[in-house]
Amino acid sequence: MGKKYETPLLDELKKGAFPSFVTEIEKAAARSGMPDDLASMASDLLGHTELCFKEKVTHWKHGGIVGVRGYGGGVIGRYSDIPAQFPGVAHFHTVRINSPSGFYYQADALQEVMDLWDKHGSGLTNMHGSTGDMVMLGTRTEHLEPFFAEVSSRGWDLGGSGSAMRTPSCCLGMSRCEWANIDTMAITNDITQHYQDEMHRPAFPYKFKFKVAGCPVDCIASIARADMSVIGTWKGDIRIDQAEVKEYAKKMNIQSEVIDMCPTSCVTLSGSELKIDNSQCNRCMHCIARMPKALRPGTEKGATLLIGSKAPIVTGALLSWVIVPFIKMEPPYEEFYDLIGKIWEWWDENGKNRERIGELIERVSFPKFLKEVGLDPHPAMIKEPRRDPFFFWSEEDLIK
Repeated sequence: MGKKYETPLLDELKKGAFPSFVTEIEKAAARSGMPDDLASMASDLLGHTELCFKEKVTHWKHGGIVGVRGYGGGVIGRYSDIPAQFPGVAHFHTVRINSPSGFYYQADALQEVMDLWDKHGSGLTNMHGSTGDMVMLGTRTEHLEPFFAEVSSRGWDLGGSGSAMRTPSCCLGMSRCEWANIDTMAITNDITQHYQDEMHRPAFPYKFKFKVAGCPVDCIASIARADMSVIGTWKGDIRIDQAEVKEYAKKMNIQSEVIDMCPTSCVTLSGSELKIDNSQCNRCMHCIARMPKALRPGTEKGATLLIGSKAPIVTGALLSWVIVPFIKMEPPYEEFYDLIGKIWEWWDENGKNRERIGELIERVSFPKFLKEVGLDPHPAMIKEPRRDPFFFWSEEDLIK
């Protein structure tokens, strides 16, 4: 089957070094066996996107009241404003499926969802969206209820959308990573189960995202992407195996690769003995990441809570601020949920429509936020980016 539309602009996007979404849509357009009312969805999406690029305007009408019975979110309504020209994408709704913690799937379960999406949607997916959901791209209104009925009967549920708690996500934590200080998958699953109503029935000023990282390396970038970051950390001294330090000294320059990059200059080398002034350590974990056999976190594990990061829309990007330097994240997480309740109540009373929690704090001040949610000020509550060797900037960049 030849191409339905000429797409010279989209063809340019296939020439880069990275896999192209255009190539994947073309594969979907070439497939056979799709239901008649969905068969032209992928091919019309190519023509529709080409026209948007050519005219430099979007032809999507975002929004509209679409969804499934009993849920206020989980479906993103989208329509074309030129349906007569591209009938295959007259409706192109997105369905968010709540992903499992750590993004672990059994292959047969994943195949089952994909088969259902071939039956009720375009066959196109996004694994995973920035929130963390399994994103099913493109279906018609009349297919929403049948798809949800089939997918939910197999144990899946919708994710969050709109002014609600979004689907929590996490790194794979203790399931595969030796650096994890907290059980990220258990915490994320508990948050998901605890806040089912807040996720499926939007009642907030705007979206709220939880992301859980097992250690300060923060592989999921929660410090830049989550309204509430839960990052595993520890109390007490970093454990040192001096015999392994000597082994590392044979194959790396500990002075330049570890000591000189310590943001608080708390690591020193005395002869062949590594010493750490733990009173000055800010738990960035760079030394542990570089010498994992020689250095290990302290034995008392917990998490640091941060609040307020978001992407650049409206008032610009924000990084999270520390609000709780250390909290024990153990079931049933009563202290954690109590704090979240106070934060949401304050946000609900003071936030404007479509104002993220970080934007509200920026507007009314961080001290006012701390006072009204009952948190005591702490030196760890700094506003500027943490001094982590994984971030590089010049003094000129800070001035800008």
